[in-house]
Amino acid sequence: MVEIIASDGKPDFWDEASAQLMRRDRILKKVIPRHRSEWLNTSSTPFMTLARSIVGQQVSTKSADATWARFTERCGRRPAPAKVAAISADELRELGLSRRKCEYIIDAAIHFAEKKLRPSEWAAMDDEAIIADLCAIRGVGRWTAEMFLIFNLQRPDVLPLDDAGLLKAISLHYFSGEPVSRFEAREVAQAWTPWRTVATWYLWRSLSAVPK
Repeated sequence: MVEIIASDGKPDFWDEASAQLMRRDRILKKVIPRHRSEWLNTSSTPFMTLARSIVGQQVSTKSADATWARFTERCGRRPAPAKVAAISADELRELGLSRRKCEYIIDAAIHFAEKKLRPSEWAAMDDEAIIADLCAIRGVGRWTAEMFLIFNLQRPDVLPLDDAGLLKAISLHYFSGEPVSRFEAREVAQAWTPWRTVATWYLWRSLSAVPK
């Protein structure tokens, strides 16, 4: 879902956001320069971005990567949602997906194929409205919807407080490794607004574990 590149594809807001975050936050002032040639980029269709997020739910990055490689080998890198909707759950199970994730991916494919979702309208909608749209799909909760906002729509101010990687990075960098609550993470992130996506991405990079 995400590519780390050093040329095309940089979000328009990225340089301004990075500069402001370095001025505001002592940790990001150190982290950001280590990754200045990298940034958030996406080349996936909305459906494939969502499917990739479903594959990555509650599993390690390594496991998700392996399953996703099998999925794209079987379905293609940019298959039409209708093509995926026509694949049986049993066949998807053979790729290493749990039965529930197979059902979730098929349901997502049906939503796109039957135009129950209208990606062309999302540009005019705020983040919470899009999250509500996506959560109508089976198996899509707030974390999955927030990953979609970050990796497909490149919304600049998303703070995924249910993301284990973000909480781990905040714990390591701001709390000397002590466990951190969602409330404490939100307090730290106040200084990042309106660029919380960018801060989150750099903190993921500091762990070398950007969700894919």
